[in-house]
Amino acid sequence: MINKLILAGLILTAQLFSVSSHAALFDDAEARKKILELEKTMQSQNQASQATQAELNRRLGALEAMVKNGLADMQTQLEVLKQDNARLKGELELANHNVDTTQQRQKDLYTDTDARLRKLEAAPVVPPPVVEATAPVVVEKNSQEFQLLELANGLSKESKHKDAFNAYDKFLKDYPNSTLAAEAMYGLGYSQFALKNYKSAIATQQKLLDAHPESLKVPDAMLNMANSQIQLGLVPAAKKTLRDLIAKFPNSEVTPTAQKRLKALEAIK
Repeated sequence: MINKLILAGLILTAQLFSVSSHAALFDDAEARKKILELEKTMQSQNQASQATQAELNRRLGALEAMVKNGLADMQTQLEVLKQDNARLKGELELANHNVDTTQQRQKDLYTDTDARLRKLEAAPVVPPPVVEATAPVVVEKNSQEFQLLELANGLSKESKHKDAFNAYDKFLKDYPNSTLAAEAMYGLGYSQFALKNYKSAIATQQKLLDAHPESLKVPDAMLNMANSQIQLGLVPAAKKTLRDLIAKFPNSEVTPTAQKRLKALEAIK
């Protein structure tokens, strides 16, 4: 009986061991399968991660290249701007120097002119007498003398001032004592004014005033003198010339023009 019980126990133990071994074998296969699947998943993820990292590296490299090129362009532009700024600074300094020089010259000219005018204004002023101009003696129109003056006047009217100057000059040389000399002298001074030889124009018209004070061209000569003085910046002298013209020749055709010009000059401060 005891032997049967022992045998039965041995058989039961063997069966249990067999069942346990089979279960252990089954659990080990499933575990390996899961491990393989996990390894495969991890490998796939690792490959995907590596691809992503490679793409990120590529993009980062491209971005770095763009930034590098952009910085190089910015550096070039900055250098160009620096050069332009230096050039403009130099031009500005030169312009400022020229302005300062011009202002100083104007100041010196004004000071010199003002000093000379003060000396003139300090002299006693004597009102000039009223003088009535007389008509010149008529010259024969078919004479060479008259024709030469007409030629000069025609050139002046056509604004051919250089040719007119030469014609007036020839007339005065050929006919210095002509009764038309005052008219020719006025035309010569007017041509000089038109040619911007203002000092010469003043001298010529003053010669007319001294040599032919009775000529009908005296008022025109005085107006031309005043205009030349204005061009030279001799404003006080021009005012005096205009005042003398108005006082001496109140009925002249050029007097209204002289009055307007004097009023404009007196309005300048």
